[in-house]
Amino acid sequence: MKLLPVLFLLLSGGLWAQPQSAAAIDRTLPEFGFDRLELGGDLFFLSSDYLAGRRTGSPGNEIAAEYIAAQLRAYGYAPLNAADSSYFQTVPLRKIQSPVSAEVRIGERTYAHGGDMLIVRGPEADVSGPVVFANYGWVDEEEGHNDYANLDVRGKIVVTRPGIPGDQGQQAIFRGVSEKAEMAASAGAVGIFEIYALPYPWQGFKGFLGGERMSVDDGTPAATIPYGFIKFEDAFVAELQQGTDGLDGHLTSTGMRSADMGSRNVGGILRGSDPELADQYMLMTAHFDHVGVGAQGGGYYSAADSIFNGARDNAFGTTSLLAAARAFAHAPPRRSVIVLAVTGEELGLLGSKYYADHPLVPLEQTVFNFNTDGAGYNDTSAISVIGMGRTGIDEQIERAAAAFGASVIANPAPEQGLFDRSDNVSFAAKGVPALNFAPGMTEFDDVIFKYYHQVTDNPETVDLAYLKRYCQIYTLAARLIANRDDLPFWKEGDKYEAAGRSLYGTGK
Repeated sequence: MKLLPVLFLLLSGGLWAQPQSAAAIDRTLPEFGFDRLELGGDLFFLSSDYLAGRRTGSPGNEIAAEYIAAQLRAYGYAPLNAADSSYFQTVPLRKIQSPVSAEVRIGERTYAHGGDMLIVRGPEADVSGPVVFANYGWVDEEEGHNDYANLDVRGKIVVTRPGIPGDQGQQAIFRGVSEKAEMAASAGAVGIFEIYALPYPWQGFKGFLGGERMSVDDGTPAATIPYGFIKFEDAFVAELQQGTDGLDGHLTSTGMRSADMGSRNVGGILRGSDPELADQYMLMTAHFDHVGVGAQGGGYYSAADSIFNGARDNAFGTTSLLAAARAFAHAPPRRSVIVLAVTGEELGLLGSKYYADHPLVPLEQTVFNFNTDGAGYNDTSAISVIGMGRTGIDEQIERAAAAFGASVIANPAPEQGLFDRSDNVSFAAKGVPALNFAPGMTEFDDVIFKYYHQVTDNPETVDLAYLKRYCQIYTLAARLIANRDDLPFWKEGDKYEAAGRSLYGTGK
């Protein structure tokens, strides 16, 4: 069902009944009776050593998926996947490993794979040629952009800026990873490297893309030329950008290694209590994967503890998703609810991207995405909202927090680009109003980094009283949003407004 009539009235200032947000909150709702020990049980199981860090595609990840499905089945949710009457959506993945060895020489400088250079796509290679700068290395004929139009790169190694024109966020970086090699190869280049200039530590970036990783197997052919990133010295970047003839270069790589595998999203559907609104769906999401064990985790580990349990990231969020699902089973909101636990977030938002591309309920019927995820907490008097002020739901968030004596931290750590680093962005990119609900965090400080992606992120270190309050606020906020008389929508001028108008049929 297209939401044109509803959204047209909303956006044109149509008349409505008084918003339900003006009504008093019913404190007999199930979320007011949450039990911290019951919630702790979910948290302790999902982040137990037995699940070995829940790495996507691992047995522990599959056990977590089965556990979540069992809970939703017990709560009375309908299966997510009508095609096979199951609670699962298979996400076809390709496991990828870096070259055994690779090296790039540019003039007198040499960059080795795993040092200041990282190859993330491409075949075996042993090629020589000039190294030339090609701006973003981007081609978009519809937008009139072609960085190769007046540049001969045949037989050359290309160096580019990171991201795409006008966007250097995480989504743009991953789009570049997917598409830039083909653009450069079509122009005749024999290799392509982006300048590393992101607001994330190089070591962490290497751990993420340089180890074993996965991508959705969408049938796209593997890159035909090597593609990667180089952490150049600033002065040398200027030299590359000013050069016209290029520097002598040589590139060798043993090539990427890949194998096909699969993982699963898991979810269920609860029909809304209002027959007039039940064909509109609120999508509630959390990722249930983490980073695994040992070297897979990308951080320090020892013989004494090599399991990255991921209690805060994101057994905490998954527990809140299940808590909301359980409360809604007892007292459904007006609109229908899709509860979706996604896989592969830690490997590039893979599960949420796959669902957004292959939705099991049409996205034009999906009126909001309320994601719950976080790196941890350093303020237990508050919750955080990444995306506050963008979709018109601020009042519901603030009322829910106040009901449980908490404050709201709006858009913390903006330098981290957190909105574009969690699953909410997969749906925002399609136009669905979305945000990320997270534990109270004022900044990325030592308290956060003590646990974030560390083997120390164990369930016994979690404040269960705070977990309970977080789950209560998340559930009540979700209920208030799902019960609104009018629909959330992107604030005028937001980067996702045009996609929203296109999705819901509201014009430009």
